[in-house]
Amino acid sequence: MSNINPSRLFTASCMALTVTSMTFAIRAGMLGPLGEQFNLTDSELGWIAGMAFFGFPVATTLGGFFVDSFGMRRLMWVAFGAHLLGLVLTIFAGGFWTLFISTFLVGFANGMVEAVCNPLVASMYPKNKTVMLNKFHVWFPGGIVIGALLAAGMKYLGIGWEVQVAIIIIPTLIYGWLFWGQAFPQTERVDTGVSTAAMFAAVGTPLFLFMVVCMFLTANTELSTTQWIDKLLGNAGANPLLILALVNGLMALGRYFGGPLIHKLSPKGVLLASSLLSVLGLYLLRTTEGGMLYAAAVIFAMGVCYFWPTMLGFVSENVPKSGALGLSLMGGAGMLGNWGFQTFFIGPKLDSEKMRLAAEGIAADKVELIAGQSVLSTINILPVILVVAFTGLWFFMREKK
Repeated sequence: MSNINPSRLFTASCMALTVTSMTFAIRAGMLGPLGEQFNLTDSELGWIAGMAFFGFPVATTLGGFFVDSFGMRRLMWVAFGAHLLGLVLTIFAGGFWTLFISTFLVGFANGMVEAVCNPLVASMYPKNKTVMLNKFHVWFPGGIVIGALLAAGMKYLGIGWEVQVAIIIIPTLIYGWLFWGQAFPQTERVDTGVSTAAMFAAVGTPLFLFMVVCMFLTANTELSTTQWIDKLLGNAGANPLLILALVNGLMALGRYFGGPLIHKLSPKGVLLASSLLSVLGLYLLRTTEGGMLYAAAVIFAMGVCYFWPTMLGFVSENVPKSGALGLSLMGGAGMLGNWGFQTFFIGPKLDSEKMRLAAEGIAADKVELIAGQSVLSTINILPVILVVAFTGLWFFMREKK
């Protein structure tokens, strides 16, 4: 790695992940205005929002299969191009189908960033994977904080969603410049000589498949809640974008300073503690209103803070032969689960609940609130399942050790 600059590559990766998360944050604040401007139902908004989560696993799956042979550098430029094209098409969207396509492209770019940067970080820091993956993933909540505050400020000033999306182009150009002309290392699997057959065998092991199922649950606990925050909590007496910024600000701090905690509890212990806090946090989000929602958001943030990077770090450390493909399949499973959950459950559930409540004569100002709380009640089941799963994992790994 003599001609490789790990510091610049890591910084560029963090900036690319910031772009990824800014798209999540700004889209979370756009769903309401998009529905009004283009006369879209919550089900149609679910399809549009879901495309970001569908494009992601498409990219991570393709990236996972081809990153070893094509190289991380080439695929990083695919991500850059898809980001630029998707953002521009979003700005000039004219309705459902253009939003559908542009959101898929942005989701594809986001997935390719994960497909490249996760194995890139693991390859550059092989002896400190979980801690460095957590530091890298600081910039997912960090970018959401930036995006949420920008969206809230622009919304307050009356600036439209088109300008909010255009702002994301600036950090996109910056990460392109940071990657420009840089040499990339080989993926860890190639560098250590693990065969392709061994890699495919690793992603078929019971432990890996178990973690894939858990990734569906952890990702939906975090992202299905935050992506629909405006719709779920918009009428609960608190500013949903400020809640989004608070949750992700705390997540960023937790991930950046989480090294000692991860070493003390171990990844399996962190996952179990996270699932317990997530159960409590979601319960409070769906049962409180007004200022108490900010306190509930703090507990929820503590719960979901370490889920994503620790899941990746656990797989990389305990199923190392799965390589870049394993990391990509994990990320893809999380986002594919989000696509299905948001497209086929959250959007339709909100529509059906609002119709039912209106038919029962519930006051219009309460319909949105009760419908959002109903959806949160169902999401709350996911971390309950995780408590059981990660308790079993804790005992299994203790016996294995």
